Amino acid sequence: MTTDSNDNSGLIRGLGLVAAIAIILGNVIGTGVFLKARVMTCNVGSPTWVLIAWIAAGFLTLAGALTYAELTSMKPKAGGEYVFLRDAYGKIPSFLYGWMQIFIAKTGSQAAVAVVFAIGLNDFLDGTLRKVLIQTDALGFTYELTTLQIVAVMTIVIFTTLNCASVAFGGQIAKALTVVKIGLIAMVGLGAFLFVVGGDFGNFSLMNSGGTCEDVSASVTYGAAGYSFLSGFAAAMLGALWGYDGWNNLTLVAGEVKNPQKNLPIALIGGTTLIMVLYIFIHIAYFYVLDPTAVASVSKDSSVAKVVVERFFSGDITTFATGFAVALFTVGLMISSIGTLHTSILSGARVPYAMAKDGVMIKSFANLSATRVPVTALIFQGVWACILALSGSFDTLTDYVIFGSWIFYALVTSSVFVFRRKFPDAERPYKTFGYPIVPVLFILVATWLLVNTVMSNPTNSLIGLGLILLGLPVYFYLTKNQESKIVENKND
Repeated sequence: MTTDSNDNSGLIRGLGLVAAIAIILGNVIGTGVFLKARVMTCNVGSPTWVLIAWIAAGFLTLAGALTYAELTSMKPKAGGEYVFLRDAYGKIPSFLYGWMQIFIAKTGSQAAVAVVFAIGLNDFLDGTLRKVLIQTDALGFTYELTTLQIVAVMTIVIFTTLNCASVAFGGQIAKALTVVKIGLIAMVGLGAFLFVVGGDFGNFSLMNSGGTCEDVSASVTYGAAGYSFLSGFAAAMLGALWGYDGWNNLTLVAGEVKNPQKNLPIALIGGTTLIMVLYIFIHIAYFYVLDPTAVASVSKDSSVAKVVVERFFSGDITTFATGFAVALFTVGLMISSIGTLHTSILSGARVPYAMAKDGVMIKSFANLSATRVPVTALIFQGVWACILALSGSFDTLTDYVIFGSWIFYALVTSSVFVFRRKFPDAERPYKTFGYPIVPVLFILVATWLLVNTVMSNPTNSLIGLGLILLGLPVYFYLTKNQESKIVENKND
């Protein structure tokens, strides 16, 4: 296997089109599609509006993917979004993006997904896995270390080790796990229509009435005092966008995709479209089986998908068959979570690698192993994710940074206008469909979501910004008395 002649990064282009699509599906399809229907039904009350929120979020994601496809085919380099921000807006915005990914967003989400896997395994073993190892109170905070966190750490270690092999091997794992993810959605969706007795499309004409809506804020709960539909729909959109999150991660490994000018746009657009279809299909199945009040009343510790699976064969075949279906779903959900973990580890390590190549991160992160993967960056990422898993702080961190993530999504999308102006003659194997309307719409909707988030949750929004801005002193320390090592190449 050889390196691509157009890529001087030293990485091997070992990911084909199918592997590239698998990375998108693997990053995006996690637990959100199985968990968010409950909260979204509480937000908007109606199955139809839940579907509209998923469709709107899907088209917004597709608008981003259409724009990213041009950027990625123009600059198919490791680090993706980091490279776009660096070349469009300079070192500081790109560094802050990288800081967020390395220390908060990527590693925090990896810790969270690993713990979700451990919780699923505990459920599968009827709660026998969870044991409290340490419990202490300090400074008014209670810290608890359980065996579930240890299992999460071991899971992170295993998949970090697997990703230290060749990128082609990592791509093969991503493909296998993605097949399971799609199979899980197909199992729930098709099973709802084939094996559930008493399903009714009339549920789509009903509204949530008296659903428990556990842990959903009253301000965004349909029918509650002070409820505003606009705020409720925005909250539902954010839930759906969380379900779509990860569509952009293919750009991070763009330097390792074969024939990038052709495969990257196809993977970004095709993968995003396929995810939209799968999500709409499974939500139609949910509401065919359950009315909106039943969906809104599902426990926060369960999932709508699991409740649907529990209805399989009810009163028809045997209790054993239903139990087997539930067990199969639980195992599938665990595999889905580790699939997300795997592709997140694979793509996430390319950000510190690209930053180190530019001289704005620890030099050793640019080191490649014999298999031409950034092994030092992978190990550091894995260690930090393990620390977050043990700390129990990862959920808080990722909640805070969601606001900041969408700032960067909008900023990256806007870079297409900068490049069109600065480099009008640069090679663009793919040009954004619907330009300039599509990227403008993406930026406008992203801005609306950001403003709504600030208004509805100003504390978390400001803390998210603060965590990102903490990267500034780190940037000035790392670049102090150092000549810039960024290579400005207009033909990139």
